[in-house]
Amino acid sequence: MGRFRQIAEDDSNDSGIDISPLMDCVFILLIFFIVTTTFVEETGVEVDKPQAASSVQLEKSSIMIALTKKGEVVYGGREIGISGVRPLVKRMLQKEDVPVIIQADEDAQSGMVVRLIDEANLAGAKKVSLSTRKAGS
Repeated sequence: MGRFRQIAEDDSNDSGIDISPLMDCVFILLIFFIVTTTFVEETGVEVDKPQAASSVQLEKSSIMIALTKKGEVVYGGREIGISGVRPLVKRMLQKEDVPVIIQADEDAQSGMVVRLIDEANLAGAKKVSLSTRKAGS
């Protein structure tokens, strides 16, 4: 009888590798990388930007709006039209004060570019920029 108890106690004391601290570390690292990653929203269309000698690099967090040579206004891969610019910019500026970058095609009408800049300014954007190619590239 005493021998049976000893065997039963040995089986219950099996020590395995506890991986719960490892899992905690993995989840903490995963959350850290998700939170620190900046998400850049592309416009979703290919635009042939004009060249400019004075072009500078702007910050990554911004509102990117594209204007195609056909006059389509595109944000996030879908056409929003000129009337959709003001509500979009106003909604995005409520979260964070970010610049508006307009990617206008080289062959786009200048009147449409001016209207886009005006709509962004009326929505409360403090900084509106035109996206260009660096001269010589």
